This record gives sequence, C-alpha cells and structure tokens, in this order.
Amino acid sequence: MSLDVRREGEHEFVGRNERGASVRIGRKGAPGSFSPAELLQIAAAGCAAVTAEELITRRTDAPLRVAVTADRREGASELDAVHVLFDVDLSTLPDDEREKLVAAVDRAIDRLCTVSRTLKKGIPVTEEFAG
Repeated sequence: MSLDVRREGEHEFVGRNERGASVRIGRKGAPGSFSPAELLQIAAAGCAAVTAEELITRRTDAPLRVAVTADRREGASELDAVHVLFDVDLSTLPDDEREKLVAAVDRAIDRLCTVSRTLKKGIPVTEEFAG
C-alpha cells in the first residue's frame, strides 16, 4: 500500500493513497483540514464503524454515527485516551438483543479493528531521511 503526505504550502499538507483518496492535513484549527491528532481519532472511530457496521445494520436501519473524543492534558503533545461512541438508536431492540449486539460489537472491534488494536498495544514509530 502506497501512502504519502506532501507539502502544498506553509503548514498545509495533503495525504494520499494509491486509490486516489486524499485528506487535507494542517495545524490544529487550520480551516479545511484535519490536524494529525484529529486524524488519529477519526481513524479509531472509522475503524470501529467499518468493523461494526454489518453487525448493527443487520439488526436496525437506524442512522449510524460514530463520535470520537480524546483526553489530552493541557500542553501535552500526546493523547491520554481515545473514546469512541456509537450513536445509534437501539430502542427498537429488546434489552437482551441490545446487550448481545453491544457484546458482539465489542468482540469484533477487539478482534478485527486494526487501529484500536494498534493503539491499545502501542508500537514503535520510526523516522528516517531518504538518500
């Protein structure tokens, strides 16, 4: 898989994949772009959503939204926790079915969500210069 990030201007970058998708990246608060920390959070929420989608949509046709927040100490250059919230109306499901669905979603994310699994595990990240 080929991914890259290219500078387009001062504090302006675009991340691209080989399938033609792109995302604007900038400093926190830059208009029209995500900060790197926001992208990390979006990746966690997106991975959870993709992993759980079929489990949820088999049981309800309610709109599915996945919200994400993070804990960060003031002035820290790291996140302390990422919180993913499934915002979907499960009120039409009986209590026992709702509990089974929540458990199935938790198991699927724990087993299959690459982003959440990686964040929980913690991995080395290396940097180097080509040439």
